[in-house]
Amino acid sequence: MPIENLPPDQHEPNPLDLPIKLWLARLAHGISPSSVTQAYADWFSHLLTSPSKQSELAASAFRKYLMWLQYAQHAWHGDCQQCVEPTPQDKRFSPRDWNRPPFTALAQAFLLSEQWWAESMTGVRGVSSHHEDVAAFTMRQWLDIWSPSNFFLSNPEVLHKTMNTGGVNLASGFVNWSRDALAVLTDGRPRGVEKFLPGKAVAITPGKVVFRNHLMELIQYDATSAELALEPVLIVPSWIMKYYILDLTPDDSLVKYLVGQGHTVFMVSWKNPGSEDRDLGMDDYLELGVMAALKAVQAIQPRAAIHAMGYCLGGTLLAVAAAALGDGTHNPLKTLTLLAAQTDFHEPGELGLFIDESQIAFIEDLMAARGYLDGRQMAGAFQLINSKDLVWSKLVHEYLMGAGTPMTALRAWNADATRMPARMHSEYLRRFYLHNDLAEGRYRVAGKTVSLSEIKVPIFVLATEHDHVSPWTSVFKINRQTSGPVCFVLSSGGHNVGIVNPPAGPMAHPQASYRVNAKSSQKAPLDPQEWFDSATEHAGSWWPYLHDWLKKHSSGKLKPQPVRGLLVDNAPLAAPGSYVHMQ
Repeated sequence: MPIENLPPDQHEPNPLDLPIKLWLARLAHGISPSSVTQAYADWFSHLLTSPSKQSELAASAFRKYLMWLQYAQHAWHGDCQQCVEPTPQDKRFSPRDWNRPPFTALAQAFLLSEQWWAESMTGVRGVSSHHEDVAAFTMRQWLDIWSPSNFFLSNPEVLHKTMNTGGVNLASGFVNWSRDALAVLTDGRPRGVEKFLPGKAVAITPGKVVFRNHLMELIQYDATSAELALEPVLIVPSWIMKYYILDLTPDDSLVKYLVGQGHTVFMVSWKNPGSEDRDLGMDDYLELGVMAALKAVQAIQPRAAIHAMGYCLGGTLLAVAAAALGDGTHNPLKTLTLLAAQTDFHEPGELGLFIDESQIAFIEDLMAARGYLDGRQMAGAFQLINSKDLVWSKLVHEYLMGAGTPMTALRAWNADATRMPARMHSEYLRRFYLHNDLAEGRYRVAGKTVSLSEIKVPIFVLATEHDHVSPWTSVFKINRQTSGPVCFVLSSGGHNVGIVNPPAGPMAHPQASYRVNAKSSQKAPLDPQEWFDSATEHAGSWWPYLHDWLKKHSSGKLKPQPVRGLLVDNAPLAAPGSYVHMQ
């Protein structure tokens, strides 16, 4: 049932409950203990009544123990076949030092234990799929803590480094840890981000703010070509992070690339909300954000339709707007481009592990005190999803090996988190993730139900192959939801790196590629794997492919005109504007 049809107080935190719930929320870093407890209770109670599964696990444990004993014995006398191979994404034991005993035996023991626990947490008859996923996920996180790669005495790389440097690596690691701990305790920012301030080193594509309201600023970028495509490009980024992931340094800015290809580009820059914005909801983000931006662009270029482009949640919101506009005569959209944006949240990947009634109520209690969710709390959930790379590899690299990780523009942007108003975040979690109202035809805008099938303009959809936030198989579902032709492209990389993918220059990724299935440009198969198997892989960035698609759907040229910026203190407000600087 959609949230708007529930009794008004059903999801309101009770002030009497808040002290203990806020204490628990901070202690558990925003993860609901009740949600995890329910998952393990479901798993354990069904395991207790399944002697067949118990005997299967006991036999597996005994078999793995014998395999490990045999391996450990032969490992001292030379090479032998490993009992278990790590997954291709697991690089913890790939360095050469891990091939020597006793470290190779330690690594094999750990991997066999991981394998056994994976067998234990899955396939227990009667356990709900959500509880099984939560229990298996949290068990993986617990096991990752005890990986031999995380400890001084059991990591051969660390021991080798310590012997070679006389312990200097440990001293350097302690300094790194001290700085990070101080930053956490004082709510400070990571070291090095000061080199990548918006308007100084990032977000420096020239332009001006041409419109502003309580929730967003609209930036129009200066033209750099003699002719411009008639239809402008309006970009709606996600409001969870600041917009300039799409305008990083000049070498990896999608905005600068599109401007250079002869497009008039507008960008929405969301305000970083505070406690006073606690009652802003999804409808406010739609009306004051997307719809207001469309009207502002129309006022500036009244005779041109608009190429609307949305990234992540900005793309989801843009899809809602496109569905609400439908195919009426007043629809300003020429095309719709969605970058790593889901419109069906039935299978949202591991992020869905954090979405159930208990977890959402827990987050609502956490937001009740200040009226918003701090972006760093959301970042913690993303780190858990990819903890091997984002947590434990950092522990080894910076704290045990004593190395420094250079700050980059993308890492600095990732640390520049924004807040989310309590009402909006609650509605977004319930209406999209929990109830999947948009995909199932129950999402309402201004009291009217909207349907994605009303979107009839051409759509360019970009998904990324290794996306932990918007899995590409979930993004792919838009092919069966809309009425217009869909061009689906799958880029290599993840949710951020797969988007920030310049075609040339020092920031170009040498291994970048993208897949396109020309046979399904009009009607894609229902099965994403079928699409993948018949798609053609192309080396390089997908940005030129997007430009060619936009060019194909453009209808003429015009001469560039000077951008007339919004006057603040009798002077035009230059890009990146003022909202991007709000902390």
